[in-house]
Amino acid sequence: MKERILLVENDDATRNSLAAIFETAEYECRKAKHGGEVHGLFQSNQEFELMVVGITPTKESEMLIADARERFSEMPVVVVCAVNEIPAARSAIRRGAYDYLLKPVDPEDLLETAGRALEYRRLRLENRAYQANLEALVTSRTEQLRQAVSTLEKSYDITLSVLGDALDLTEALPDKHSKRVTAFTIAIARALGISQDQIRVISRGAFLHDLGKMAIPDAILGKPGPLDRDEIAVMREHSLRGYQILRKIPFLAEAAEIVYCHHENYDGTGYPRHLKGDRIPLGARIVAVANTLDAMTCDRPYRAACSFGEARAEIQRWSGRQFDPQVARTFLEIPEHVWSDLRRGIDYGIDRSSTQKWE
Repeated sequence: MKERILLVENDDATRNSLAAIFETAEYECRKAKHGGEVHGLFQSNQEFELMVVGITPTKESEMLIADARERFSEMPVVVVCAVNEIPAARSAIRRGAYDYLLKPVDPEDLLETAGRALEYRRLRLENRAYQANLEALVTSRTEQLRQAVSTLEKSYDITLSVLGDALDLTEALPDKHSKRVTAFTIAIARALGISQDQIRVISRGAFLHDLGKMAIPDAILGKPGPLDRDEIAVMREHSLRGYQILRKIPFLAEAAEIVYCHHENYDGTGYPRHLKGDRIPLGARIVAVANTLDAMTCDRPYRAACSFGEARAEIQRWSGRQFDPQVARTFLEIPEHVWSDLRRGIDYGIDRSSTQKWE
Protein backbone atom coordinates (compact mmCIF):
# COMPACT_ATOMS: atom_id res chain seq x y z
CA MET A 1 0.00 0.00 0.00
CA LYS A 2 1.36 3.43 -0.98
CA GLU A 3 2.22 5.83 1.81
CA ARG A 4 -0.12 8.83 1.82
CA ILE A 5 1.16 12.40 1.88
CA LEU A 6 -0.99 15.46 2.50
CA LEU A 7 0.49 18.42 0.65
CA VAL A 8 -0.74 21.87 1.74
CA GLU A 9 0.49 24.80 -0.39
CA ASN A 10 -1.39 27.93 -1.48
CA ASP A 11 0.78 28.54 -4.56
CA ASP A 12 -0.59 26.43 -7.42
CA ALA A 13 2.70 26.03 -9.30
CA THR A 14 4.65 25.01 -6.19
CA ARG A 15 1.89 22.65 -5.04
CA ASN A 16 1.70 20.89 -8.41
CA SER A 17 5.49 20.68 -8.67
CA LEU A 18 5.88 19.10 -5.24
CA ALA A 19 2.99 16.72 -5.90
CA ALA A 20 4.63 15.57 -9.13
CA ILE A 21 7.85 14.76 -7.26
CA PHE A 22 5.98 12.61 -4.71
CA GLU A 23 3.86 10.86 -7.31
CA THR A 24 6.93 10.04 -9.41
CA ALA A 25 8.41 8.41 -6.29
CA GLU A 26 5.17 6.36 -6.02
CA TYR A 27 3.70 8.12 -3.02
CA GLU A 28 -0.03 8.77 -2.90
CA CYS A 29 -0.32 12.55 -2.70
CA ARG A 30 -3.43 14.48 -1.68
CA LYS A 31 -3.26 18.20 -2.44
CA ALA A 32 -4.89 20.99 -0.45
CA LYS A 33 -4.72 24.74 -1.12
CA HIS A 34 -5.70 26.12 2.27
CA GLY A 35 -6.71 25.23 5.83
CA GLY A 36 -10.39 24.84 5.06
CA GLU A 37 -9.71 21.92 2.72
CA VAL A 38 -7.39 20.33 5.30
CA HIS A 39 -9.97 20.57 8.08
CA GLY A 40 -12.52 18.95 5.78
CA LEU A 41 -10.13 16.04 5.21
CA PHE A 42 -9.44 15.73 8.93
CA GLN A 43 -13.15 15.76 9.80
CA SER A 44 -13.79 13.01 7.26
CA ASN A 45 -11.29 10.90 9.23
CA GLN A 46 -8.88 10.53 6.34
CA GLU A 47 -5.44 9.57 7.57
CA PHE A 48 -2.01 10.40 6.18
CA GLU A 49 1.49 9.19 6.97
CA LEU A 50 3.10 12.61 6.32
CA MET A 51 2.01 16.23 5.95
CA VAL A 52 4.02 18.79 3.99
CA VAL A 53 3.00 22.41 4.69
CA GLY A 54 4.04 25.58 2.93
CA ILE A 55 4.57 28.47 5.33
CA THR A 56 2.11 31.33 4.74
CA PRO A 57 2.38 35.02 5.72
CA THR A 58 -0.55 34.47 8.09
CA LYS A 59 -0.70 32.17 11.12
CA GLU A 60 -2.72 29.60 9.15
CA SER A 61 0.22 27.19 8.79
CA GLU A 62 0.89 27.29 12.54
CA MET A 63 -2.76 26.49 13.22
CA LEU A 64 -2.67 23.62 10.70
CA ILE A 65 0.42 22.12 12.32
CA ALA A 66 -1.12 22.40 15.80
CA ASP A 67 -4.34 20.78 14.59
CA ALA A 68 -2.47 17.98 12.83
CA ARG A 69 -0.34 17.25 15.90
CA GLU A 70 -3.43 17.12 18.08
CA ARG A 71 -5.35 14.79 15.78
CA PHE A 72 -2.51 12.58 14.55
CA SER A 73 0.31 12.67 17.08
CA GLU A 74 2.42 10.16 15.14
CA MET A 75 2.16 11.97 11.76
CA PRO A 76 5.32 14.01 11.07
CA VAL A 77 5.06 17.47 9.51
CA VAL A 78 7.63 18.91 7.10
CA VAL A 79 7.57 22.67 6.50
CA VAL A 80 8.44 24.32 3.19
CA CYS A 81 9.43 27.99 3.35
CA ALA A 82 11.29 30.84 1.69
CA VAL A 83 14.56 32.16 3.10
CA ASN A 84 12.85 35.10 4.77
CA GLU A 85 10.41 32.67 6.47
CA ILE A 86 13.09 30.60 8.27
CA PRO A 87 12.19 32.07 11.74
CA ALA A 88 8.59 30.94 11.20
CA ALA A 89 9.83 27.48 10.13
CA ARG A 90 11.96 27.16 13.24
CA SER A 91 8.99 28.22 15.33
CA ALA A 92 6.98 25.47 13.64
CA ILE A 93 9.63 22.91 14.58
CA ARG A 94 9.44 24.05 18.20
CA ARG A 95 5.69 23.42 17.97
CA GLY A 96 6.21 19.88 16.76
CA ALA A 97 7.17 19.95 13.06
CA TYR A 98 9.78 17.36 12.03
CA ASP A 99 11.97 19.44 9.66
CA TYR A 100 11.90 22.27 7.12
CA LEU A 101 13.03 22.78 3.51
CA LEU A 102 13.84 25.99 1.66
CA LYS A 103 12.20 27.04 -1.59
CA PRO A 104 12.89 26.32 -4.36
CA VAL A 105 12.85 22.73 -3.13
CA ASP A 106 15.40 20.30 -4.54
CA PRO A 107 13.59 17.04 -5.47
CA GLU A 108 16.29 14.85 -3.90
CA ASP A 109 16.21 16.85 -0.68
CA LEU A 110 12.43 16.63 -0.62
CA LEU A 111 12.34 12.85 -1.06
CA GLU A 112 15.21 12.30 1.39
CA THR A 113 13.54 14.44 4.05
CA ALA A 114 10.19 12.74 3.44
CA GLY A 115 11.84 9.33 3.71
CA ARG A 116 13.48 10.25 7.02
CA ALA A 117 10.22 11.64 8.37
CA LEU A 118 8.32 8.49 7.39
CA GLU A 119 11.01 6.28 8.94
CA TYR A 120 10.76 8.39 12.11
CA ARG A 121 7.02 7.75 12.10
CA ARG A 122 7.49 4.00 11.65
CA LEU A 123 9.93 3.89 14.54
CA ARG A 124 7.53 5.80 16.78
CA LEU A 125 4.70 3.43 15.90
CA GLU A 126 6.92 0.40 16.51
CA ASN A 127 7.96 1.86 19.85
CA ARG A 128 4.32 2.47 20.78
CA ALA A 129 3.46 -1.13 19.82
CA TYR A 130 6.45 -2.36 21.79
CA GLN A 131 5.36 -0.36 24.83
CA ALA A 132 1.82 -1.69 24.52
CA ASN A 133 3.11 -5.25 24.23
CA LEU A 134 5.47 -4.67 27.11
CA GLU A 135 2.65 -3.35 29.29
CA ALA A 136 0.52 -6.34 28.33
CA LEU A 137 3.42 -8.65 29.12
CA VAL A 138 4.03 -6.95 32.46
CA THR A 139 0.32 -7.19 33.26
CA SER A 140 0.32 -10.86 32.32
CA ARG A 141 3.47 -11.63 34.29
CA THR A 142 2.16 -9.65 37.26
CA GLU A 143 -1.01 -11.73 37.23
CA GLN A 144 1.07 -14.91 36.95
CA LEU A 145 3.17 -13.75 39.89
CA ARG A 146 0.04 -12.90 41.87
CA GLN A 147 -1.34 -16.37 41.21
CA ALA A 148 2.00 -17.95 42.12
CA VAL A 149 2.12 -15.98 45.37
CA SER A 150 -1.48 -16.97 46.10
CA THR A 151 -0.62 -20.62 45.50
CA LEU A 152 2.47 -20.28 47.66
CA GLU A 153 0.48 -18.68 50.47
CA LYS A 154 -2.01 -21.54 50.29
CA SER A 155 0.86 -24.01 50.59
CA TYR A 156 2.09 -22.00 53.60
CA ASP A 157 -1.37 -22.28 55.16
CA ILE A 158 -1.40 -26.03 54.54
CA THR A 159 2.03 -26.34 56.15
CA LEU A 160 0.87 -24.38 59.19
CA SER A 161 -2.31 -26.43 59.43
CA VAL A 162 -0.31 -29.66 59.34
CA LEU A 163 2.03 -28.42 62.06
CA GLY A 164 -0.96 -27.25 64.12
CA ASP A 165 -2.70 -30.59 63.72
CA ALA A 166 0.46 -32.38 64.81
CA LEU A 167 0.64 -30.15 67.88
CA ASP A 168 -3.02 -30.86 68.70
CA LEU A 169 -2.20 -34.57 68.84
CA THR A 170 -0.12 -33.87 71.94
CA GLU A 171 -2.90 -34.67 74.41
CA ALA A 172 -1.12 -33.21 77.40
CA LEU A 173 -1.32 -29.67 75.97
CA PRO A 174 -4.37 -27.45 76.68
CA ASP A 175 -7.03 -27.62 73.96
CA LYS A 176 -6.81 -24.73 71.41
CA HIS A 177 -4.07 -23.05 73.43
CA SER A 178 -2.05 -22.13 70.33
CA LYS A 179 -5.08 -20.59 68.61
CA ARG A 180 -5.97 -18.50 71.65
CA VAL A 181 -2.38 -17.30 72.03
CA THR A 182 -2.40 -16.36 68.35
CA ALA A 183 -5.63 -14.37 68.72
CA PHE A 184 -4.30 -12.59 71.83
CA THR A 185 -0.99 -11.87 70.07
CA ILE A 186 -2.70 -10.35 67.02
CA ALA A 187 -4.82 -8.08 69.25
CA ILE A 188 -1.76 -6.77 71.09
CA ALA A 189 0.27 -6.36 67.88
CA ARG A 190 -2.50 -4.34 66.26
CA ALA A 191 -2.76 -2.12 69.32
CA LEU A 192 0.99 -1.50 69.06
CA GLY A 193 0.51 -0.30 65.47
CA ILE A 194 2.58 -3.04 63.88
CA SER A 195 2.26 -3.46 60.11
CA GLN A 196 0.05 -6.18 58.64
CA ASP A 197 3.03 -7.94 57.05
CA GLN A 198 4.86 -8.10 60.36
CA ILE A 199 1.72 -9.19 62.20
CA ARG A 200 1.47 -12.08 59.75
CA VAL A 201 4.98 -13.21 60.71
CA ILE A 202 4.37 -12.74 64.44
CA SER A 203 1.08 -14.64 64.31
CA ARG A 204 2.86 -17.62 62.78
CA GLY A 205 5.36 -17.60 65.61
CA ALA A 206 2.49 -17.38 68.11
CA PHE A 207 0.61 -20.28 66.54
CA LEU A 208 3.73 -22.49 66.57
CA HIS A 209 5.31 -21.31 69.84
CA ASP A 210 4.78 -24.66 71.57
CA LEU A 211 5.72 -26.86 68.60
CA GLY A 212 8.82 -28.10 70.40
CA LYS A 213 6.67 -29.65 73.13
CA MET A 214 5.96 -32.53 70.75
CA ALA A 215 9.47 -33.68 71.69
CA ILE A 216 8.76 -33.47 75.44
CA PRO A 217 7.49 -36.65 77.16
CA ASP A 218 3.77 -36.59 78.01
CA ALA A 219 4.65 -37.63 81.55
CA ILE A 220 6.30 -34.26 82.03
CA LEU A 221 3.76 -32.21 80.03
CA GLY A 222 0.81 -33.66 81.90
CA LYS A 223 2.33 -34.09 85.33
CA PRO A 224 -0.34 -33.13 87.91
CA GLY A 225 2.14 -31.61 90.34
CA PRO A 226 5.21 -29.35 90.27
CA LEU A 227 8.14 -30.45 88.08
CA ASP A 228 11.48 -31.32 89.68
CA ARG A 229 14.74 -29.75 88.58
CA ASP A 230 15.52 -32.33 85.90
CA GLU A 231 11.99 -32.20 84.53
CA ILE A 232 12.14 -28.41 84.35
CA ALA A 233 15.39 -28.68 82.37
CA VAL A 234 13.73 -31.07 79.91
CA MET A 235 10.63 -28.87 79.61
CA ARG A 236 12.75 -25.83 78.83
CA GLU A 237 14.20 -27.61 75.82
CA HIS A 238 10.95 -27.09 73.90
CA SER A 239 11.92 -23.59 72.77
CA LEU A 240 15.10 -24.87 71.16
CA ARG A 241 13.39 -27.97 69.75
CA GLY A 242 10.70 -25.88 68.09
CA TYR A 243 13.31 -23.51 66.66
CA GLN A 244 15.34 -26.40 65.25
CA ILE A 245 12.27 -27.74 63.44
CA LEU A 246 11.06 -24.43 62.00
CA ARG A 247 14.35 -22.84 60.96
CA LYS A 248 14.61 -25.43 58.18
CA ILE A 249 11.42 -24.05 56.59
CA PRO A 250 12.36 -20.83 54.70
CA PHE A 251 9.07 -18.95 55.10
CA LEU A 252 9.02 -19.71 58.84
CA ALA A 253 12.57 -18.49 59.55
CA GLU A 254 11.39 -15.32 61.33
CA ALA A 255 8.66 -17.21 63.15
CA ALA A 256 11.32 -19.67 64.32
CA GLU A 257 13.10 -16.84 66.15
CA ILE A 258 9.87 -16.03 68.01
CA VAL A 259 9.46 -19.68 68.97
CA TYR A 260 13.07 -19.73 70.18
CA CYS A 261 12.70 -16.60 72.34
CA HIS A 262 9.15 -16.61 73.70
CA HIS A 263 10.38 -17.62 77.18
CA GLU A 264 13.09 -14.98 77.36
CA ASN A 265 12.45 -12.38 80.08
CA TYR A 266 12.84 -8.65 79.52
CA ASP A 267 15.34 -8.40 82.40
CA GLY A 268 17.50 -11.23 81.03
CA THR A 269 16.44 -13.94 83.50
CA GLY A 270 14.55 -16.06 80.95
CA TYR A 271 15.66 -19.00 78.80
CA PRO A 272 17.24 -20.51 76.78
CA ARG A 273 19.71 -17.72 75.90
CA HIS A 274 19.11 -15.18 78.68
CA LEU A 275 18.47 -12.38 76.17
CA LYS A 276 17.59 -8.98 77.57
CA GLY A 277 15.44 -6.02 76.46
CA ASP A 278 15.37 -5.22 72.75
CA ARG A 279 17.66 -8.16 71.95
CA ILE A 280 14.53 -10.27 72.30
CA PRO A 281 12.50 -10.15 69.05
CA LEU A 282 9.43 -7.94 69.43
CA GLY A 283 7.18 -10.79 68.32
CA ALA A 284 8.53 -12.97 71.13
CA ARG A 285 7.92 -10.19 73.67
CA ILE A 286 4.30 -9.98 72.54
CA VAL A 287 3.83 -13.76 72.56
CA ALA A 288 5.24 -13.86 76.11
CA VAL A 289 2.34 -11.71 77.33
CA ALA A 290 -0.28 -13.55 75.25
CA ASN A 291 1.03 -16.96 76.34
CA THR A 292 1.01 -15.99 80.01
CA LEU A 293 -2.53 -14.61 79.71
CA ASP A 294 -3.86 -17.86 78.29
CA ALA A 295 -1.83 -20.07 80.62
CA MET A 296 -3.11 -18.28 83.72
CA THR A 297 -6.75 -18.30 82.60
CA CYS A 298 -6.83 -22.03 81.73
CA ASP A 299 -7.27 -24.94 84.11
CA ARG A 300 -4.12 -26.98 84.64
CA PRO A 301 -3.69 -30.39 86.33
CA TYR A 302 -2.07 -28.70 89.34
CA ARG A 303 -4.24 -25.56 89.66
CA ALA A 304 -7.54 -23.97 88.66
CA ALA A 305 -7.81 -21.13 86.15
CA CYS A 306 -7.69 -17.56 87.41
CA SER A 307 -9.77 -14.67 86.09
CA PHE A 308 -8.68 -12.28 83.34
CA GLY A 309 -8.55 -9.52 85.94
CA GLU A 310 -6.12 -11.53 88.06
CA ALA A 311 -4.01 -12.35 85.02
CA ARG A 312 -3.89 -8.66 84.02
CA ALA A 313 -2.76 -7.71 87.53
CA GLU A 314 0.01 -10.32 87.41
CA ILE A 315 1.26 -9.13 84.04
CA GLN A 316 1.26 -5.56 85.33
CA ARG A 317 3.23 -6.65 88.40
CA TRP A 318 5.91 -8.32 86.26
CA SER A 319 6.14 -5.49 83.71
CA GLY A 320 9.77 -4.48 83.23
CA ARG A 321 11.00 -7.79 84.62
CA GLN A 322 9.39 -10.71 82.80
CA PHE A 323 7.56 -8.56 80.26
CA ASP A 324 8.46 -5.68 77.95
CA PRO A 325 6.94 -2.63 79.71
CA GLN A 326 5.64 -1.09 76.48
CA VAL A 327 3.98 -4.35 75.42
CA ALA A 328 2.54 -4.81 78.90
CA ARG A 329 1.26 -1.22 78.96
CA THR A 330 -0.42 -1.64 75.58
CA PHE A 331 -1.94 -4.94 76.71
CA LEU A 332 -3.37 -3.29 79.83
CA GLU A 333 -4.95 -0.51 77.75
CA ILE A 334 -7.06 -3.05 75.87
CA PRO A 335 -10.47 -3.55 77.56
CA GLU A 336 -10.72 -6.77 79.55
CA HIS A 337 -13.81 -7.97 77.68
CA VAL A 338 -11.74 -8.25 74.47
CA TRP A 339 -9.87 -11.23 75.90
CA SER A 340 -12.98 -13.06 77.02
CA ASP A 341 -14.60 -12.35 73.63
CA LEU A 342 -11.59 -13.76 71.80
CA ARG A 343 -11.51 -16.84 74.02
CA ARG A 344 -15.22 -17.42 73.47
CA GLY A 345 -14.77 -17.08 69.71
CA ILE A 346 -11.95 -19.63 69.64
CA ASP A 347 -13.62 -22.09 72.00
CA TYR A 348 -16.91 -21.98 70.10
CA GLY A 349 -15.36 -22.20 66.65
CA ILE A 350 -15.50 -18.49 65.63
CA ASP A 351 -11.80 -18.65 64.90
CA ARG A 352 -10.24 -15.37 63.79
CA SER A 353 -6.72 -16.73 64.07
CA SER A 354 -7.01 -19.78 61.84
CA THR A 355 -4.11 -20.63 59.59
CA GLN A 356 -6.11 -19.29 56.64
CA LYS A 357 -6.23 -15.77 58.12
CA TRP A 358 -2.72 -14.84 59.14
CA GLU A 359 -3.68 -11.22 59.72
